[in-house]
Amino acid sequence: MDHLDTLPKLLIAGYRKYGHRKVAMRKKDLGIWRPYTWADSYQQVRQLSLGLVELGLQRGEKVCIIGDNDPQYFWAQLAIQAGGGVAVGIFTDSTPPEIQYIVQHADAVFVFAKDQEQCDKLLAIREQIPAVRRVIYWDDKGLWNYNEPWLISFEEVQALGQALDARQPDLFARLVDEGRGEDLAVFCYTSGTTGRPKGAMISHQNLIAGCDLVMRVDPRRDEDEYVSFLPPAWITENVLGLTIHLRTGMIVNFPEAPETVQENIREIAPHSMLFSARLWEDMAAMVQVRIAESTWINRLLYRLFMPIGYRVAGRRFEQRRSVGLLWRILNALGEFALFHPLRDKLGLTRVRSAYSSGAALSPEVIRFFRAIGVNIKQLYGSTEAQAHTMHVGDDVKFETVGVPIPGMELKIAENGEILVRGPTVFQGYYKDPEATAKAFFVDEEGRRWFRTGDAGLLDADGHLIYLDRLKDMITLASGEKYSPQYIEGRLKFSPYIRDAMTIGGADKEYVTALITIDFENVGRWAERRGLPYTTFVDLSQKPEVYELIRQDVERVNRTLPPAARVRKFVLLHKAFDADEGELTRTRKLRRGLLGERYQTIITAMYGDGDRVRVKAPVRYRDGREGVVETTVRIATLREEAPV
Repeated sequence: MDHLDTLPKLLIAGYRKYGHRKVAMRKKDLGIWRPYTWADSYQQVRQLSLGLVELGLQRGEKVCIIGDNDPQYFWAQLAIQAGGGVAVGIFTDSTPPEIQYIVQHADAVFVFAKDQEQCDKLLAIREQIPAVRRVIYWDDKGLWNYNEPWLISFEEVQALGQALDARQPDLFARLVDEGRGEDLAVFCYTSGTTGRPKGAMISHQNLIAGCDLVMRVDPRRDEDEYVSFLPPAWITENVLGLTIHLRTGMIVNFPEAPETVQENIREIAPHSMLFSARLWEDMAAMVQVRIAESTWINRLLYRLFMPIGYRVAGRRFEQRRSVGLLWRILNALGEFALFHPLRDKLGLTRVRSAYSSGAALSPEVIRFFRAIGVNIKQLYGSTEAQAHTMHVGDDVKFETVGVPIPGMELKIAENGEILVRGPTVFQGYYKDPEATAKAFFVDEEGRRWFRTGDAGLLDADGHLIYLDRLKDMITLASGEKYSPQYIEGRLKFSPYIRDAMTIGGADKEYVTALITIDFENVGRWAERRGLPYTTFVDLSQKPEVYELIRQDVERVNRTLPPAARVRKFVLLHKAFDADEGELTRTRKLRRGLLGERYQTIITAMYGDGDRVRVKAPVRYRDGREGVVETTVRIATLREEAPV
């Protein structure tokens, strides 16, 4: 192999370099971290890939994978690619119709499915996906009595591969060597906020370029630890997880289960960490709630040292001023008494690179983590072009998402849209030439730019200020514009607010908000105060809970210009639910659907009433459908929030 231009070639290079001498991956199973060396990974992929070939996989064919973060997921992806195929990730919580759409649209001929739950989903839609030859599972729990030839185990496929390897020992190397950097490696389906998800076609050289550009400003080492918990169907995990692992030798650790991620992160204490904005917000909210429930000494330490942490971080990052000796001494005391113990509880004691991606992160959350010694850096990107900008070193501004990564070009179009170009930009949307054509802009010099669909502007230092999706920027009747996502991010810093959607428009005089409470946190708050409740609906409509949330809305309003302040809000009787189509699988709001579904409430907020009777359809996880009927209160705030 002359060039390491595909992911399987990188795997073989890692195997030759490290063999059995170095751990490549670990998986926690039954309470024990089980290690796999580079030789183990190589053998797993080799046997599996040849097994797929024996089952009939042809170069260019598509294979879907649906499952949690496991070594088998990465091995399956590499095995597909080694055989010349294209790996197509599907989010684990996808419903059977969502799975059916992607399997059909991608023209998949095999599907890897982790366990009984995913196999059952596929069996339910078997008649609709006749092109799928076999479903390959890697966790056989609950599947022992399934007499279904369509299903085949990971190990059975590997046994087929071993037999083929014995007959043709040079076949695997030849197949990998035939791969080229321009070959398609993965399809990553977009979140589908405005319609059907689109399959972004991403090549091996796209993934490797994305890895190399990030490492120019944030190098990884082969002794670094990484915890893989972001959805492996997401482009971010493909680049910052799998590709960086293959490129640098970084050790990848897989949690025991999705429910144990935080505990497993604490055990590993990874050197790099990328959370979605929602996960960082949840972590900050969890700390606040746990402190409120902790001993008096812990509450005292928090009240004493957090202001010091905020002061020191503010001078260092926002004012760009040196920190005086007295404040350094006080911060050192805080490090011993509070900050290090907090980071230890969160698994952040060794983190060098802490990133947020997926949505704009609230400035309050960034300030909080800076105060305890974690310099979160924002990373802005897209499925179609990976990372566009990021904060570099200490050049971190909380109101921006960083500067263009060296090797990427960025500019702002006349309409305010962010345009990018570089080696990471995808090859187009599968079977959708019209959408592909719309995704690109060719300038006067013939250069091709990807249209991100996002609104932004560049500050005097070249930092990008992300505003919102271009289509979501709202103009009020007064002519003033505001960014719903900016306000929503600030609202969600509250430990008691799970989700929020702000509403406005040219036909509306002011901004309103649909808010869903964090049932767990608000429930604990209510219990500490002896406030009885029975259900989510009951708790959400308590006057005391409305007053609790009102304080947070007023706090946010004080930071906003008058036209963008929330004047009315409701606490919804249910949480936004991805299974009902209200959120994407990456927890982005589907604003159009939400606007239609809650139109009665939205209309009432622009009227004179203080209550509205609603009926809402609910789809339960077992497929049943029902209707929730209740009265929802409408809260009105003063036009000018109190100072």
